[in-house]
Amino acid sequence: MFNRLEVSVLPPGPRWAAQLSFRIDGEEVVAAAVGEGGRGSIAEEALSAGGQGSLWATGEGRRVVLGEPECTGGCCGYLSVFVQRHGGIVEWSDWQVPVDEARPSVFRFDADQYDAELTRMLTAFAS
Repeated sequence: MFNRLEVSVLPPGPRWAAQLSFRIDGEEVVAAAVGEGGRGSIAEEALSAGGQGSLWATGEGRRVVLGEPECTGGCCGYLSVFVQRHGGIVEWSDWQVPVDEARPSVFRFDADQYDAELTRMLTAFAS
């Protein structure tokens, strides 16, 4: 059984550019780990066109920063995950979390649904 990813763009605020909100199986992932006043991934960095954004999964895999607390990641640590494509599966694993936060489990997404969700958000963000 695959997990389900939903991504939405939060409007820019006084301190941050437009950010992304990640829901996995209906649960918000970033806000729970970075707390009030923290920030999520900056939409422009994570969803850049042409498959070059940090969220686009490849066979090589990469560490992606999903958020940081208000005191900054340099102080309390970042919320990051290792994103890698394994054929028809995109896996989020090896979480690193801010100090004293619970580490999320491994998530596995159907690669077609994952790509469609990122494409949908890229199209909405570019509009």
